[in-house]
Amino acid sequence: MKNDNSNSRRKFLQQIGATSLVAASSPLTSFANQAKAEERILQYEKKITANDKIRIGVIGYGVQGHFDLRTALKVPGVELAGICDLYNGRLENAKEQFGNELFTTNNYKDILDKKDIDAVLICTHDVWHARIALDALAKGKHVYCEKPMVYKISEGYPVMAAAKKSGKVFQVGSQRVSSIGYAKAKELLAAGEIGKLNMVNAVYDRQSSIGAWEYTIPKDADAMTTNWGKFIEATEKMAFDAKKFFWWRAFKEVGTGVAGDLFIHLLSGSHFMTNSKGPETIYSTGQFSYWKDGRNLPDVMSGVMQYPDSPEHPAFQMTLQVNFISGTGGQEIIQLVGSEGVIRVQGNNISIKHSLMPEAPGFGGYDSVFTFSKSMQDEMTAEYNAKWTTEQRKRKTKEDIIFKAPDGYDDHLDHFTNFFDAIRTGKQVVEDAEFGFRAAAPALSCNESYLSKKIIKWDPVNLKLKA
Repeated sequence: MKNDNSNSRRKFLQQIGATSLVAASSPLTSFANQAKAEERILQYEKKITANDKIRIGVIGYGVQGHFDLRTALKVPGVELAGICDLYNGRLENAKEQFGNELFTTNNYKDILDKKDIDAVLICTHDVWHARIALDALAKGKHVYCEKPMVYKISEGYPVMAAAKKSGKVFQVGSQRVSSIGYAKAKELLAAGEIGKLNMVNAVYDRQSSIGAWEYTIPKDADAMTTNWGKFIEATEKMAFDAKKFFWWRAFKEVGTGVAGDLFIHLLSGSHFMTNSKGPETIYSTGQFSYWKDGRNLPDVMSGVMQYPDSPEHPAFQMTLQVNFISGTGGQEIIQLVGSEGVIRVQGNNISIKHSLMPEAPGFGGYDSVFTFSKSMQDEMTAEYNAKWTTEQRKRKTKEDIIFKAPDGYDDHLDHFTNFFDAIRTGKQVVEDAEFGFRAAAPALSCNESYLSKKIIKWDPVNLKLKA
């Protein structure tokens, strides 16, 4: 890979789906050959038999529950068998969508008791994730659990143990780890395309009231229509608060803020691309910049994490950022920075820009040499010129790369396809309980760091907090 124009590098790029332009100075543009998408389509041209059918129940039919169900039903052979939600209006909505015959309930255990349900999608408030996941696994259901997998770090251990013991498929819902763009970035990073990794910069900004979780609250919201008494079985006892029910991500009593909603995506994706087990130190800070609406988790937050040198990757530092009033209009970007270039991951597309150091050390120009005496300048210049050739003093060049996912590509669909394929074939999912916890623990530690104003120390190998 050292010789930029070598046949070996071009052959490698062709193998990963790249198409080289003629001029070495031009960007090397890589377009997805749609192999993965076509593989999925071809796979489901096969007739789905009764034995292949998977019946699902949805627990939590809010915004994410709607999106998840819509995508899940695009996978052939998947059928809806029931929906649970605490807000009565969403159960009405479910029947309006799928017919009055649809089984609906405000008690998730009714979904778990249905023998005709093979798998459940857990799309509830964060505070309910672990409890429902444990109950679902105990009832022999396959589980797709939205991120973060758990609300508290302590909940991760029993969930991982139960998932392993159950023999059922457990997948966490950070869909970007199923992205063909992320897979391509992972390949290129491992191939040394940007040299030695030293930093990851990850940003997930928004600029709207909906993006800041100020979801519309229905006019009939009250303690009865939301089954508030049932809702707070997983929390400390609280008086009814419509915001805590419908804007729940903004409140630490029931949600995990920007860390659990958006840092988690950045962590999951970065861990997938780097094969990382996680950081060893975590620090975060935040502020209430604009959305001063009663929330107790910040609308602007940054984190810094140190990842240790490991068999999977060299030591690197990771910066995380969420800004809910960003003048950019909103953006989601992960940059993998190495000694020879940067992989920029934006959605399902990636681009790589290279910058290589010359073999010779710097000399002259913006340097201290001009401050020396004339005789010293002449002597040292002659020595430098004798030691380093003109070619050695030049920066080496390397063609840039652009990878674009096929038009209409959907990583969310790939993530669900992965989940249901695992149920049918027994193959490993891309984001099991351990992977989910390895992302959740650092994200949740960001909240702890913010609230305690302390650096959190984490053992990424043994998955434990350190004193």
